[in-house]
Amino acid sequence: MKKNIPLLRSWQTIAAAMLLILVTSARINAQNTLTKANIQKVLDDAYNKFKDLQEGKNADYIKELASVDPKIFGIALITTDGQVYTEGDIQSMVSIQSVSKVFTMAKEIEDLGPQAIQDKIGVDATGMRFNSIVAVELQKGKEINPLVNPGAIAASSLIAGADSAAKWKSIVDIQSAFAGRQLSLNWPVYVSEAGDNLRNQAIAHLLYAYGRMYFDPVQATDIYTKQCALNVSAKDLAEMAATLANGGVNPVTKKTVVSPKTVMYTLPVMATAGLYDDSGIWLFNSGLPAKSGVGGGLLAVCPGKFGIAVVSPPLDAAGNSVKAQKVIQYVVEQLQVNPYWVQPKQ
Repeated sequence: MKKNIPLLRSWQTIAAAMLLILVTSARINAQNTLTKANIQKVLDDAYNKFKDLQEGKNADYIKELASVDPKIFGIALITTDGQVYTEGDIQSMVSIQSVSKVFTMAKEIEDLGPQAIQDKIGVDATGMRFNSIVAVELQKGKEINPLVNPGAIAASSLIAGADSAAKWKSIVDIQSAFAGRQLSLNWPVYVSEAGDNLRNQAIAHLLYAYGRMYFDPVQATDIYTKQCALNVSAKDLAEMAATLANGGVNPVTKKTVVSPKTVMYTLPVMATAGLYDDSGIWLFNSGLPAKSGVGGGLLAVCPGKFGIAVVSPPLDAAGNSVKAQKVIQYVVEQLQVNPYWVQPKQ
């Protein structure tokens, strides 16, 4: 028997090693949900789960948006290594609207630094409607942020450029770099918005009165209005989100758009002010920085992993795409990527 002890111990060692491998493998498999097959399956499942949802309605305070096909429904997810996954309609274009605010803000953080944005515009959630005049009046133009209309108009006035044309080019260039292609203006939407933007003009003049506008208020409002009318698809928005997820490098074109430091300061504002009045509810349910627009687009950033976007025009009462919210929350849950979901160490 004594001669067999080393052999027995050898088998025990092998068995223990095999068990360790199995346990480790199981843990890795449980954590590694971002396989190609699993990502595509989750997107397919999300599309089928929500494609027949009839909740919400198109924005109608901008007349052109009311006529956009409410059946448009596309999902795109792009990983930080440039893998593109899609489901549904990724060809149809909608106006980017407020989603554009993120990338103008990122450009200014890149050019001027985070402190300048904090000082000249603000980075706090206002606690009021996205187009609130009261918020401007109460704070005398301070303590707003670039993701609500007053802050976004101020950002348009602050963007690099000596005149209106140069500022507009700066905005188109940065939005296009994030999207990985040259974006174009939806003229019918722009004309519709420009003919009915008196409230935004009033906001711009009030900011000007408090010294919080950095260019002509009428021209700045027009630049902002054009910015919101850029055409994008679900794939464009996903690439824009993926560029943020990848530290400022577009994972498809491989071009550096902004620095990792700029992304670090951009994502917190998205987290606190990205979905209008429901920003807190969104963060509570998804954990991801995101931005919506009344054109029906919504993008979210899973830092270091992927960007995801959905286009579906019908909105809820807060102005956020109903299907987009449900799809992204479903994907986050299925892929187990909520950054606040921390597994205890064993």
